[in-house]
Amino acid sequence: MGATLWVDMHYPFRPSFVHMTGKITILVGTMSGTAEMVADALLEAIEDAGVTGRILRMEKARVEALSAGGVWLVCTSTYGTGEVPDNAKALYAALGEQRPDLSKVRYGVVALGDSIYPNTFCFGGKRFDELLAALGARRIGERLENDSRSPTYPDDTAREWLEGWLETLRQSSDEADGAATEGAEISR
Repeated sequence: MGATLWVDMHYPFRPSFVHMTGKITILVGTMSGTAEMVADALLEAIEDAGVTGRILRMEKARVEALSAGGVWLVCTSTYGTGEVPDNAKALYAALGEQRPDLSKVRYGVVALGDSIYPNTFCFGGKRFDELLAALGARRIGERLENDSRSPTYPDDTAREWLEGWLETLRQSSDEADGAATEGAEISR
């Protein structure tokens, strides 16, 4: 009961939010497991907020699944000289080659990087962000860029960022509800 009270106080989502969102899928691109650890923390926080979530490693993701729409969180590290991680390369390439219409997709980005490489800092997440936007997807909120040199653990930073991101998602869902209601009223 205490956890439910906490969730209700901090995440006052209405049923329309949950309906509009359906579920949030966290796409994970990782080399060393840090992005997976962050995704686990995000999933726990999403579920604590009363929203259904799931984790999908990028090597198992298909372009068709993204094309269907929904809410996605890209949680990825950066590898090498600003590349996406190995397990994300096939999905990234397929999206770039097939160029699907992602206008039904709303997404957020949690980019992980190391500021010792300023020219490629968080490029794994930045690359996905740019590609998804170019394909018509709509980013919700600001991209989180987490520096591995930060004294704060990346999962803690991501949880804190998620609170604001979920609120922005809720507001965008409310706006969509309002637009749908206006359209219904106009058509009468």
